[in-house]
Amino acid sequence: MSDRENMLTYLARRMNLGKIIWLIVLTFFLVGVIFPFYWMVSSSFKTQIEIAGRHPVYVPHALRLDAYKELFDPNAPHFQDFGRNIVNSIKVSVPTALIAVILSVLGAYAIARLRFKGKELMLNGVLAVYLIPGVLLIIPLFAMLAKVGDAIGFEVQDNLGVLVVTYLAQTLPVALYMLTNYFRTIPDEIEQAALIDGCNRLEVVWRVTLPLSIPAIVSVFVYTFMIAWNEFLYAFVFLNSRGMFTMPIKIQAIFSDPSPRPHVVMAASTIMTVPVVLLFLVLERFLEEGLTAGGVKG
Repeated sequence: MSDRENMLTYLARRMNLGKIIWLIVLTFFLVGVIFPFYWMVSSSFKTQIEIAGRHPVYVPHALRLDAYKELFDPNAPHFQDFGRNIVNSIKVSVPTALIAVILSVLGAYAIARLRFKGKELMLNGVLAVYLIPGVLLIIPLFAMLAKVGDAIGFEVQDNLGVLVVTYLAQTLPVALYMLTNYFRTIPDEIEQAALIDGCNRLEVVWRVTLPLSIPAIVSVFVYTFMIAWNEFLYAFVFLNSRGMFTMPIKIQAIFSDPSPRPHVVMAASTIMTVPVVLLFLVLERFLEEGLTAGGVKG
């Protein structure tokens, strides 16, 4: 028998109907996930004719950078100054993730370890707040922050700091709930041993609990960062000046331009998507360990 026949015989023995069906389903799933991302990236290098043509163009004829030049090159026609929008998104998403992690660590540890009346009711209440659609909170948050702004003396509109506060209202409940459940998986005996050795409660949290919780903390940071990075509704309500737009609002503005330029929209969407993908790839080890870490060995 030839090598090809031997290979086919080997594959026939290894494969059965169940595995074939599983491979087909997996292939369709991967195509459904990867193809939209590929179409977005490839369309950013196409011309408007290639995108709007009657027949789809799956591979651009050339890697044209016209869309990216319009986003970043001041000398390009219809310059969008997209770099400023990237900076605005960073100014909002990074502080939101950091503050959410710090507050949720303190709150989750108190709920998981300290004894006080009504803590389960409080935790369920926090989760119930997260289940409320964000659109229902816009008017109350705007009215509350407007009154606080009038009393203290700051503007609610076009204020990235105010936007961070509104994002915390969305991200903090789920971050608190996630970390509370994780802290409960860490055996209390480890912390009790540290207390016996002379550590106070804050030293126990810093030296014992946090090192064991790094995967969970990274998972919460990535999750809250992703919410703030992609958020559209609150930014659309609180931001009016084009110079203060975050990336989702800027992409919507480009899309709504009277002269449609879909390749520019695709280029901006690619720039917005790639950092999140890279963040997941870089922190993949921590995200995976977050599912299993926290137990006692031996």
